[in-house]
Amino acid sequence: MKHTLSVLVEDEAGVLSRISSLFARRGFNIESLAVGPAEQPGISRITMVVPGDDHIIEQLTKQLYKLINVLKVQDITEIPCVERELMLLKVNATSTNRSEIVELAQIFRARVVDVAEDSLTVEVVGDPGKIVAIVQVLQKFGLREIARTGRIALTRESGVNTEWLKSLEAKV
Repeated sequence: MKHTLSVLVEDEAGVLSRISSLFARRGFNIESLAVGPAEQPGISRITMVVPGDDHIIEQLTKQLYKLINVLKVQDITEIPCVERELMLLKVNATSTNRSEIVELAQIFRARVVDVAEDSLTVEVVGDPGKIVAIVQVLQKFGLREIARTGRIALTRESGVNTEWLKSLEAKV
């Protein structure tokens, strides 16, 4: 199972290196990693997606807390949260299929950010499922390049679980 960890750290040189080497020493892969300033000056939020069962994640959390610059570690996998990724996707485009690509991009609320004679670059922001879906849809045109950010996430203060709401919509 993939777990999403939200880690607050002191914003100092070498913190990310120590965290990544902790994972490397234990043979764990980080599938997604995003780092940026948090709400307080001098604090950064690291959001990472890590494969593993609950026991492994618990052990990793304990190890993270042993690092001096780590302030808080939270496994937000089962907590209602808002998750987003950004992807830039360069797609082969000819004069005959360009309008179809633009229409498909609009369905996903994606934006065309660059137009060339033989390609289009599309910007997509959304949850990880949306990112995967647009890649599958545009694959038939030929994908030249993909650049994705890591997943970022914040817990929902409302506590509303959107996955639960989606399951209700599916039943209606």
